[in-house]
Formats: sequence, C-alpha cells, structure tokens
Amino acid sequence: MTVGAFAGVYPFAFALPLLYFVTMSIALALIDLDTHTLPNKIVLPSYAILAGLLVIASALEADWARLLTAGLGMIILFGFYFLLAMISPRGMGFGDVKLAGVIGMLLGWLGWAPLVVGGFSAFLLGGVFSILLIATKRVTRKGGIPFGPWMLVGAFVGAAVGDPLIEWYLSSIGFR
Repeated sequence: MTVGAFAGVYPFAFALPLLYFVTMSIALALIDLDTHTLPNKIVLPSYAILAGLLVIASALEADWARLLTAGLGMIILFGFYFLLAMISPRGMGFGDVKLAGVIGMLLGWLGWAPLVVGGFSAFLLGGVFSILLIATKRVTRKGGIPFGPWMLVGAFVGAAVGDPLIEWYLSSIGFR
C-alpha cells in the first residue's frame, strides 16, 4: 500500500511520519512567516517524535537500513546548515539549522535522492522567490525573508520528485 500523492513511491508505513511532518510543517511555516522564528517547542520534540515514527515505519517495512540513512541525512543536513550559519550568521538562523536536522532525518529515510533534491530545492525556490521580491521592490536585499518555509517546501519537493529527478539527471549526463 502507498500514501496519497506519493502513491507507488513510498510504503504505507510512511503515512504516519508524513502526516506528522505535514502538520509540523504547516505550523512552522505560518509561525516563521509571521515572526521570523522557528520555535524550539515544535522543532526540538520533532526529532524524537519523527525518529519514533520512522522506527515504527522501518519495523513495519522490515527495512532497518532506512534508519541508518535517516541518521546520516539528519547529520549531513544539520552539519551543512550549521556550517552556513557559522559562515554567515546574519543570513542563516539557528532555528533553520535545527529544522534542517529534522528535514534531513525524514528525507534520509526516503533515500539519498530525496535528501539531495530536497536540500537543493530549498535554496533554489527560496532564491527565486527572493529575487522576485527584490525585483518588484517588495523587499530590499537585506529584507530578511524567512527561509524555514522554503526549507519545508524543498523537503516536499525532494520527497515527491527526488528519485525521478536524480534518475533523469543521471541519464541526461550519461551515467545511466
């Protein structure tokens, strides 16, 4: 069995982690758009909740290797965002860094392609949106556009089209 928009792609066991991630994403996106913060009261418990749900999903699928990639995805995305925050503290808040770990865990469980595409999509989509806002003079270059919503949108892009997009790319450059 599979889940809604991800039919044919992910197992039914992924339904609970996905449902949790959707509800968490809606709350965080609305809060970040309003206050430019990603509250610890939501982000930090999400590590334990999502990890527990992914353990259950792995048990239902009898696929324990997914937990390893979930852990690595969490470390990789958290580490990448942490490095960005250290390089440019004014450009990346630590709330974004903490959220990156949660996103990395979810996308890592799905696989390497969703992790790469989801991580890259956040910057691509957020960048395009920022350029449009600057071009239409709705915000200045230093206007402070919240990045959390774009991280979450990127995660959904990675989950929805990560595998086929990477396959297409690898085929187009002659690796498949």
